[in-house]
Amino acid sequence: SKMRNIFIDELILAAKKNKKIILIVNDLGYSFVEKFAKMFPKQFYNAGVAEQNMAGVAAGMALEGCHVFVYSIGNFSTFRCAEQIRNDIDYHNLPVTLVNVGAGLRYGNLGYTHHSLQDYSLMRSFPNMLINSPNNLTETKSCMRYILKNPQPSYLRLTQVKDHFIEKKTPNLKPGKWMPIIETKGSNKTFLTTGGLVTLEKKLLINKQFNNFSIFSLPMWGMKHKERQIKQIKKWDTVFVLEDHLEDGGFGSWLKESINNTNVKTKIISKSISKKVIGKAGSEKYLLEKYFLKFFE
Repeated sequence: SKMRNIFIDELILAAKKNKKIILIVNDLGYSFVEKFAKMFPKQFYNAGVAEQNMAGVAAGMALEGCHVFVYSIGNFSTFRCAEQIRNDIDYHNLPVTLVNVGAGLRYGNLGYTHHSLQDYSLMRSFPNMLINSPNNLTETKSCMRYILKNPQPSYLRLTQVKDHFIEKKTPNLKPGKWMPIIETKGSNKTFLTTGGLVTLEKKLLINKQFNNFSIFSLPMWGMKHKERQIKQIKKWDTVFVLEDHLEDGGFGSWLKESINNTNVKTKIISKSISKKVIGKAGSEKYLLEKYFLKFFE
């Protein structure tokens, strides 16, 4: 996955300047993390298969002034150590970045233990947590640069993106701010995506019924950034939210909550992963085709 490479490259650049940048893994990430481990042996730790301990160690190091990056597959860096994330990292407002390298159905071939379809609902329930869910490689770079400049409890959700919309230059991301990918003149309907749903977006572009739609991306969001949504939502009659997550507790739910009890009339429609428990193993592409909610069904 190229997103992973960008993550490691940006981390290496930062670690060269700052000895307080730490990377912790839990017996995975091999073939990606070696480069960092070789260059900065004193800034790299393998916590073994002990995620709760790993989150506790990250919090302890952060209390000592380090900016800690914890790298794992989605469920292991979130649900497995939810209590430590809440009590130690989030409530103490510590500079720990939890990196999920298998967003959505990325590891679909390993079965549902490795699906990452409820992680937003957990991570967005922590008041200080900044969610970073880049759509493409340039956004990944921007998210990393923002996190490094603004150390805080944060969650970086990466997926595998082979082809992608490329912003011409690395966009200047701000939490809660929509990024234009395609702005269609006179358009009153938009897709709003978070995360790397590029294969779906490509289908939208060639589908004639979506000719008059715009596409925006919202890579950085969280509990603190809801109020900023009202102004942006107001501009549209309809916002179709695309996410590789369950609807309940997901990105679309968060967006709907942001206009609850306001006079905003915009229709927000969630296009997300089916509610069925996915008992099948298969590639991300296969599972998305099978379990992603169809448009206008």
